[in-house]
Amino acid sequence: MIRKLLTACLFAGAAFGGAATAQAQEVTLKIHHFLPAPATIPKLFITPWAEKVEKESGGRIKFNIFPSMQLGGKPPALFDQAKDGVADIVWTLPGYTPGRFPCAEVFELPFMMTNAEATSKAYNDYAAKYCKEDFKDVKVIAVHVHGPGMFHVKGDGIQKLEDMKGKKLRGPTRIINGLIESLGAVPIGMPLPAVPAALSKGVIEGTVIPWEVTRAFKIAELTKTHTEFGGDYALYTAAFVFAMNKAKYDSLPDDLKKVIDDNSGAETGGWAGRVMQEQDAPARKVAEDRGNTIVRIEGDELQRWKDAAKPVVAAWIAEMDAKGRPGQAMVDDARALIEKYTKM
Repeated sequence: MIRKLLTACLFAGAAFGGAATAQAQEVTLKIHHFLPAPATIPKLFITPWAEKVEKESGGRIKFNIFPSMQLGGKPPALFDQAKDGVADIVWTLPGYTPGRFPCAEVFELPFMMTNAEATSKAYNDYAAKYCKEDFKDVKVIAVHVHGPGMFHVKGDGIQKLEDMKGKKLRGPTRIINGLIESLGAVPIGMPLPAVPAALSKGVIEGTVIPWEVTRAFKIAELTKTHTEFGGDYALYTAAFVFAMNKAKYDSLPDDLKKVIDDNSGAETGGWAGRVMQEQDAPARKVAEDRGNTIVRIEGDELQRWKDAAKPVVAAWIAEMDAKGRPGQAMVDDARALIEKYTKM
């Protein structure tokens, strides 16, 4: 009897010890992205998100954050780095690999987005329906967009639609480059970190980005005229993804998976979008203080731009239909979700 009791105690101790080890599992995750550390997303989203997750995990999830592509490669490689485990988590622009993630492109179509927080929340809901196949190789933490996109151009810049003709302008994705071309300019695709050098060397005459990004990359110092758009809908925005290596996520115990899950989805995406747009005003002030020209397209001139951009939407819908995707439904659902969150 005593021997049986001792044996039972040993087994119980071993089981308890194993459970305690699993419960106490710790993990350090590598986050990789292409922006400098002081930029808005690293400073006001990625780092606070990591700190929040670490706190809610009781310190069992820790992070090492690598800005400015410190783990190697170029920005278009980031998604595959998450897929392949080079990094555990990445923040990137799916559009850096043209045509690979068509589901996300709908949010980059002209005059779709209202504000970054509402549109980011809409993008998360939409992605759950339309992006499962495109993002199947990663665990999506959140998706989001930036604030209203606009032009930043040397000299007199863009003051009316005709000023687009022949201008060499950088765009981040194929959809936005297609918009630039449809409006009469010459699109030159390149990742954001390459823009300052391209402006300095005259490779491009201007770029499209939101105000927020201009501070980190000194765009107000490299251009002279900034063209905003009035109305309820922005000229464009760009769609981002914050994603995790699936195997790394699957290796976590259930309670740590829950911490990640609790910090994923629409609210997290809305957070990223919100902080980006909140930094538009301080960045705009930098341009104002330098005496740069700020143009605002409104009224009849704005309608001319909207009319000129319509073929971009029609072409995208036709392309999706040709690929067996419900192009019109994707646009309609994205618009409905944006309107839903904008009114909340």
